[in-house]
Amino acid sequence: MADAHHPADLLYHPEHDWVRLDGDLATFGVTWFAQDSLGEIVYWEPPAVGATVTKDEPYAEVESVKAVSDVIAPLSGTILEVNEALADDPSLVNAAPYTDGWLVRVQLSDPAERRHLLDVAGYEALLDG
Repeated sequence: MADAHHPADLLYHPEHDWVRLDGDLATFGVTWFAQDSLGEIVYWEPPAVGATVTKDEPYAEVESVKAVSDVIAPLSGTILEVNEALADDPSLVNAAPYTDGWLVRVQLSDPAERRHLLDVAGYEALLDG
C-alpha cells in the first residue's frame, strides 16, 4: 500500500478524486485517502472510451473487500482512454494511486470547471475538518 500523501501538483474533488491537468486533457484517479478508506481494491468497472462524464456525477465503480463505491467525475468531458492495466491488477489503485493507479484520461468540455476544485491545502483542510 502506498504511503499517505497528496501531491501538490494535482487538483482535488471533495469526493476524494484527483485531477492532473495538461491543457484541456485531464487524468482522473482516486486519492490516497479514498483507496485507504476502501481497503484492497479487487475490481474496477471502467466507463467506455467515448463516453461522456459530468462533473460531480458517478462515472465508474470500484469494488473493494469492504464495499462497492461510485467514482465521481471531478470535471466534465469525454473519456479518451481507460487504464487497461487495472483490468488485470486493480490493486494498482492501492499501490500507486497517483501514478500507475490512474483511472481515465478525459478531453475536458469545460476546463473552467477546474475553479471548483481544491488545491492540496484545501483538500488536506477538508480531511482535517
